[in-house]
Amino acid sequence: MGSQLSQVERVLLRGISRANRRFELLEAGDRVMVCISGGKDSWALLHLLRAYRKLVPFAFELIAVNLDQGHPGFAVESLRDHLEAEGFAYHLIKRDTYSVVTEQIPEGKAYCSLCSRLRRGILYRTAIELGATKIALGHHRDDLLETLLLNQFFAGQLKSMAPKLRSDDRRNTIIRPLCLCGEHTIIEYAELKQFPIIPCDLCGSQDNLKRVHMRKLLADLERQFPGLRKNLLAALGNVKPSHLLDDRLRAGAEPEPDNLIALDRLHRS
Repeated sequence: MGSQLSQVERVLLRGISRANRRFELLEAGDRVMVCISGGKDSWALLHLLRAYRKLVPFAFELIAVNLDQGHPGFAVESLRDHLEAEGFAYHLIKRDTYSVVTEQIPEGKAYCSLCSRLRRGILYRTAIELGATKIALGHHRDDLLETLLLNQFFAGQLKSMAPKLRSDDRRNTIIRPLCLCGEHTIIEYAELKQFPIIPCDLCGSQDNLKRVHMRKLLADLERQFPGLRKNLLAALGNVKPSHLLDDRLRAGAEPEPDNLIALDRLHRS
């Protein structure tokens, strides 16, 4: 198992290294706030960034932050025990957004949009209080591709998740070091590391979520056309503005603020 773990970890670290070189995610002296939900992706991100820190010729700090949103049965003790056993610096927050979400969203509707907005606001404020220079999120390649399809199919936008972006108020910088890493490799890594996974029970039972459909669609297409995910990811970094229909791009207008950093990196890569 040890050799298998080392091999899987090397694959993921290469993905992080490629993303860092391409998008300049981490810099000397950074204080990186790693957002930990208790899921496989954020656990993997925290452990991999610690391993990556040993490989780069500059120093940066890590602090794990978890937001307990008041979900019934949230196993914060399990999360704390793992952080302490592994020696991670951490900060735990508790804010009851669960009651707000369940009161405002009708039964049967997806909670994710409101839940994520509330969570984002709290985490942004926490990053400022902790003096964090970067906020690291555990979104991976498949999250980017699912978001791309969701925005095209349901929002009429050609948009995904930026590897690096500034918040609207310009006070926070968000990075996604796993953006080039496949979910199947992260799943294998999490299983080998035996992370204490805490599921999101608030929305996990909502089978009508559009993201679930996009995930199934991508899996079906990948079976029919091997390498499809790789090509879709490449397309996100190979934009031809003159061949799209956005008049602002054709006229050379400025893109939206949150996309400035991502577009700049893509054009220079």
